[in-house]
Amino acid sequence: MPDAAPLPPLRASPLAAMHAALGARMVPFAGWSLPVQYAGILAEHRQCRDSAALFDVSHMGQASLHGPGAAAALERVALGDLTGLRPGRQRYSLLTNDRAGILDDFMAASLGDRLFLVVNASRADDDFAHIAAALPAGVTLERHPDRALLALQGPLAARALGRLCPATATMPFMAVAELDIAGIPVIASRSGYTGEDGFEISVPADHAEALAKLLLDQPEVTSAGLGARDSLRLEAGLPLYGQDLDEYTSPVEAGLTWAIGKRRRMAGDFPGAAVVRDQLDNGPPRIRVGLQPEGRAPVRAGVSILDESGATVGLVTSGTFSPSRDAPIAMGYVRPPHAADGTPLTLMLRGKPVPARVAPLPFVPHRYFR
Repeated sequence: MPDAAPLPPLRASPLAAMHAALGARMVPFAGWSLPVQYAGILAEHRQCRDSAALFDVSHMGQASLHGPGAAAALERVALGDLTGLRPGRQRYSLLTNDRAGILDDFMAASLGDRLFLVVNASRADDDFAHIAAALPAGVTLERHPDRALLALQGPLAARALGRLCPATATMPFMAVAELDIAGIPVIASRSGYTGEDGFEISVPADHAEALAKLLLDQPEVTSAGLGARDSLRLEAGLPLYGQDLDEYTSPVEAGLTWAIGKRRRMAGDFPGAAVVRDQLDNGPPRIRVGLQPEGRAPVRAGVSILDESGATVGLVTSGTFSPSRDAPIAMGYVRPPHAADGTPLTLMLRGKPVPARVAPLPFVPHRYFR
């Protein structure tokens, strides 16, 4: 039997040297070497909830769509009202297949002369090839491997960034702008994936370390890694592609129909629209829910969900211990009769039954700046 092909080397972030200097613990993630923690996941999680934390998310795929009709072209493969996206605004959207399975979730921002896209690292190559294949003549996709991405998150993020760039202080949630921060050109959006106020900042890779150090010099800000980012997004009830979302999960099952938009829903002109309409009319086969296990032990992805009779009715897709609630939390998919808040269920944790209940999402209220 031939030897397995060697895995490609992990990609390094433009901030790799800074991570090493700060004593980060690095782990492989989506083909990249990225920091999972610095001072510790619990401390970094609380820093983001109480003050401001800086995350390196340079592994995310970045690209621009150029040309007249770029938004209409993107609507061929994505749901959501992208042609109605005003300059200076950003929108969450989904790429779907003909079965309404989610190929990825992504952000699309209008910069006036182009659309700026941010997609998940594990799906970037597939996403951009999929989008490029649907583009008409005159519309082109330009990838940006020469850009880094920083996420400054937390209730004091605006104070810290506003000190360096006053124009960011009044940006509303999901606004985007091309700005200058201490002489560094950036694309900044008031958004993030922690449930907190904050910003995602796209910056040329050769300026990323300088910008990161400027932000870390602010008294409100410390570094945080992937571990805290995961517990924060789960407390916020935000799904993660590859765990809570995949090509076999529809927007209706995932509870993401709000991303479709009225015009697109009525037109039914996106991939999988017939499946989405059927599930909206007749109900999906399963529904994403929050889960509150009893006890202290965290419940991880892959754990079976049982009803009161002992029948399997679903599967946990994400789970962790919530620092904010001082208790384990999880998300998963269950059959509709078991999806109501408060429904008693059982989670099979390493062969032992753990009582749980369906819990409303998010576990921790969002604090976006409106």
